[in-house]
Amino acid sequence: MDEKKLNELIKNRNLIEKRISFYLKKKILTGQPIIKSEIAGHLEKAKHNLEFVNSSFKNGFLDWTITGCYYAVYHAVLSLILFKGYSSKNHDASLCILIKEYYKEISLEEVELINNLFLNYNDLLFYVKSKEQREIASYSGRIIFDKENVKGVISRTIDFVNKCEGLLEK
Repeated sequence: MDEKKLNELIKNRNLIEKRISFYLKKKILTGQPIIKSEIAGHLEKAKHNLEFVNSSFKNGFLDWTITGCYYAVYHAVLSLILFKGYSSKNHDASLCILIKEYYKEISLEEVELINNLFLNYNDLLFYVKSKEQREIASYSGRIIFDKENVKGVISRTIDFVNKCEGLLEK
């Protein structure tokens, strides 16, 4: 999903609800009992993927580092949506639940007050962009990536997983 479509979803709650209804109808998204061990399992998988990320980065496998970052983010996202009683088989469906359940439009003063309570726009954008980067790393013939850019992706991934963990503790 590109940034333009992401902005459309964020600004249009009706569109979010329509897409969620569509995904529920097609059983791509389902309601699920909240099972703490499953939520914790996805968060642990995210952390496990971060260990792989560090190892692959140290060994110079930057394409696999990006792929690992994406999967760390994705498992963190799955933990968040499971926490709200959903199970997803699709990235876009997961993103719709993230926006519905965790993204809130708030004033600047409120941002300072509850900075860590909700995912912000940059977190959502990072999730979308990490999927795009993972696709390039996984499916293109490229094996050379800018090391500083990859370091930035790693840093944002760690921040995202930590933020998700914080949201689950509330």
